[in-house]
Amino acid sequence: MGRGKFKAKPTGQRHFSTPEEMLAGTSTRPRTFKRQEAEYKEELEPDEESGQESGEESDDGTEQKRKGTQGVIEINNPNLQKPKNVKARDVDIGKTTELSRREREELEKQRAHERYMRLQEQGKTEQAKKDLERLALIRQQREEAARKREEEKAAKEQKKVEARK
Repeated sequence: MGRGKFKAKPTGQRHFSTPEEMLAGTSTRPRTFKRQEAEYKEELEPDEESGQESGEESDDGTEQKRKGTQGVIEINNPNLQKPKNVKARDVDIGKTTELSRREREELEKQRAHERYMRLQEQGKTEQAKKDLERLALIRQQREEAARKREEEKAAKEQKKVEARK
């Protein structure tokens, strides 16, 4: 009896063929698969025979047996980069490497900042001019405040001198 309101999913156990079943031909693989496999083997056999005759000369092993789907599908992956082994004698010292966009932008940003700071020190930028004006105004105000303090001090001393008389 089932429990609850929902039915159990009709998932069955997976069945794997044993090697004995495969040899006996009683495995549960679809019959079309066997046919396709046989056709594929027949196609390969004539190629292998003609390859043996002409392949005797090229026994270098340049063609390696490919695993999985590599032999079936030729993939041109632009993201796949093969490791570049460059020997020390092959390195061109005079050759300049091209920078990536981000690196180039970072260098331009640093140079612009340095140029701006040089102009800032020389007082040629608008911000530097405003700063210098503010500094001049503050100096003037401080000088006036110091003058007033001196005058008040002198006035107090004068009063003290007059009070003693």
